[in-house]
Amino acid sequence: MKEYLLNNMKLHSISKKELLEKIGIWARKNESRVVCFANVHMDIECVESEKVKEAVNSADIVCPDGMPLVWWLKRKGEHEQERLDGPSMMLEICKYAQENNLKIGLYGSEKDVLNALIDNLKKMFNALKITYSYSPPFRDLTPEEEEKILEEINQSKTQILFVSLGCPKQEIWMSKNKGKINAVMLGVGAAFNMHAGKIKRAPLWMQRMGLEWLYRLIKEPRRLWRRYLYTNLKFIKLLATKK
Repeated sequence: MKEYLLNNMKLHSISKKELLEKIGIWARKNESRVVCFANVHMDIECVESEKVKEAVNSADIVCPDGMPLVWWLKRKGEHEQERLDGPSMMLEICKYAQENNLKIGLYGSEKDVLNALIDNLKKMFNALKITYSYSPPFRDLTPEEEEKILEEINQSKTQILFVSLGCPKQEIWMSKNKGKINAVMLGVGAAFNMHAGKIKRAPLWMQRMGLEWLYRLIKEPRRLWRRYLYTNLKFIKLLATKK
């Protein structure tokens, strides 16, 4: 694993095998760790917000989720770098957790999404141990509520906690709770909705060509047009000015 800085955001070159091994080692020791899955949107959020940059750069591993970040690493000489996107890695990690008897937890999204997600994960991985799940309210939590959540997560003995609050909220939440939650926390964005069957993923050929953002934009134009138009153009401009 090698660390780079892309527009001041930490980014690691790392293989899927190495990532699974590190998560496994940390989870068995109940170490409080953070893994981020970075794309262009997260990179631009780090450029525009010192708070987001600090949160992402405090993570133990920042994987290349988006193909532009994979291509950037390849240009740096990391020719074997593969895409490690949150939704795909969530299933890989669940499979790894089942095979290695590790307990997982789920934090985020809406209750109906969470229930559908748990049902689907149990169908895919019938021996997977899901020891914690919670859908937080869409408002700021009180200090008492935050304390209760941390206590319940730790009491559940969860070793791997998937977090789906959206970027950058989930990265800030994980950074804030690093050292308080005795588990490996992974920010997986829209993975909960995808694996719950609420959002359909782009065809594989679009994922491989770095066009998954375009597929999601076509499906949810009103919610995503500004994010993708603005962040993609700014990312290209930043890279162009550094040549």
